[in-house]
Amino acid sequence: MHCPMRKKRPICDSDFSAIAVPSMHGSGYLDYTVETHASRSLKMMEEFRQQELLCDLVLHVTHKDRTVDFKVHKVVLASCSQYFRAMFTSSFRECSASEVTLRDVCPLVLGRLIDFAYTSRITVGEKCVLHLLLAAMRFQVEDVAKACCDFLTKHVEPANVIGIARFAEEIGCCELHCWCREYINTHFSEVTKEEEFFSLSHCQLLELISQDSLKVLCESEVYKACTDWVRWDMEGRAQYLHALLNAVHIYALPPKFLKNQLLSCPILSKANACKDFLAKIFQDMTLRKLPPAPNRGTQLIYVAGGYRQQSLALMEAYDPRKNVWLKLSDMETPCSGLAACALFGLLYTVGGRNLTPQSNSESNGLSCYNPMTNQWSQRASLNTPRNRVGVGVVDGCIYAVGGSQGSTHYNTVERWDPESNRWSFVCPMSVARLGAGVTACGGFLYVVGGYDGQTRWNTAERYQPDTNAWQPLAPMSMTRSGLGLVCMNSYLYAVGGYNGQSQLASVERYNMARNLWEPRASMHQCRSAHGVTVHQGRIYVFGGFNQQGFLASVECYCPDKNEWTHIADMPVGRSGMGVAVTMEPCPGNLPEPEEEEGQKE
Repeated sequence: MHCPMRKKRPICDSDFSAIAVPSMHGSGYLDYTVETHASRSLKMMEEFRQQELLCDLVLHVTHKDRTVDFKVHKVVLASCSQYFRAMFTSSFRECSASEVTLRDVCPLVLGRLIDFAYTSRITVGEKCVLHLLLAAMRFQVEDVAKACCDFLTKHVEPANVIGIARFAEEIGCCELHCWCREYINTHFSEVTKEEEFFSLSHCQLLELISQDSLKVLCESEVYKACTDWVRWDMEGRAQYLHALLNAVHIYALPPKFLKNQLLSCPILSKANACKDFLAKIFQDMTLRKLPPAPNRGTQLIYVAGGYRQQSLALMEAYDPRKNVWLKLSDMETPCSGLAACALFGLLYTVGGRNLTPQSNSESNGLSCYNPMTNQWSQRASLNTPRNRVGVGVVDGCIYAVGGSQGSTHYNTVERWDPESNRWSFVCPMSVARLGAGVTACGGFLYVVGGYDGQTRWNTAERYQPDTNAWQPLAPMSMTRSGLGLVCMNSYLYAVGGYNGQSQLASVERYNMARNLWEPRASMHQCRSAHGVTVHQGRIYVFGGFNQQGFLASVECYCPDKNEWTHIADMPVGRSGMGVAVTMEPCPGNLPEPEEEEGQKE
């Protein structure tokens, strides 16, 4: 008989459900797969067990003074447990035994594992999950262990994660232990407020705070966790403070915070060696003898707002390691011509303009984005609305420099103190500057280029907070407004901009020691009103505008090779955005990624 069937065809009636496919035996044959066979067979084995039919093993399960017997089939237990498989298929004497004794095992828990072997079902709850996981690990019932781990990860919280992590480590459940450690790293600040945290040994705490993957907005959170832990038992733990402080990234602490600790921390007043250690570091901070402060966790490049036919509320982050973009919570108001900076792990956007069909107004806003929560909040407003403003961070304060409101261009500068949440004016610049390059380096604020409404500048000046005075510097080789300015390896880099006739691709570098500018390799594209920042020793340039329109291209500069490389484009080309670097956002607070067009049904 010749059978022309070549495709899978389900065969189904009230008693029979199968998939038929052409057989490897050739024409005239079909292979049938009966879908319900496995479940029916398992159900029949369970009936045999309940009726004590064909059972070939009695398990004597003893716990304390109690013994419970289970009549079972060896093949069923061996099919889902590596422990029983090894017992019944090797040279152990249990292989041929009709009775086996298991000691120090709760009969109720083992009974649940046996039920699972015959039914494929397991019920997990808060009261039994640890007992089930312990038994599943002992008898190597992997699917039950995974179910217990899944239950625990769904019920982990700051108050219990340390205990669960410790339990997972003790029983050798590596996957759960690693998951808990990642949770502790991500929720460090919350975990350190719970009672379990204070039960850590000094070695366990030292191991925890030594991890660079720790996610904290500011290193002061790590310092405070250590001092709180010591304060929990001053007599027994004070001896470990110095070792803990060596694991804290002390040079990353805000100088004001460290100064306050030296003046008022009760623990330091009783630990002279630790106080002297911190006093020396604070002196280095005061004298600017600062080694690079290592960052904890992964740092991403954040791009906020911008302009493309109108002001945008977009907020995105670029991960250079993976070459991917993350979509984050939009800004509360569309904004372009803004500036951005990072302070103590938080990202701040300053000033700008809301230019949309519904609005056209300069902004005096200071908005704060928290990567831990993926949420925006507002801080005190500037004294003056400032479009195309520049910002820099010096000694834990944000400086807003220049900008404009309408046809008025500013030489004024404001400083925001996060402790008081207030803006105050400082000494103004020598000239008004809109679209100037602004950055901070070595305790100074640097400003170059810009536009005062009539003149585009090539001049540069430096502000010293201690004296509240500006000092002129050597001018750039050409006039630039709408440029980017960054500090890297004690050099200032002026990148691109507009000279009054065309956008620029050129780059020049300021040598602080010699007070002169020198040319560097040009970018691949001319651009102004672009975003510029430094990440991992390289300069990144985002978007901007030139004769071709709004740019989406991103370029990266390597100072060792003195060359630019084009990398992945931005999702939306635009100009006038704020760019800054800070810690990556917590995954649990991010929106679900949108499907690619080709993946949509």
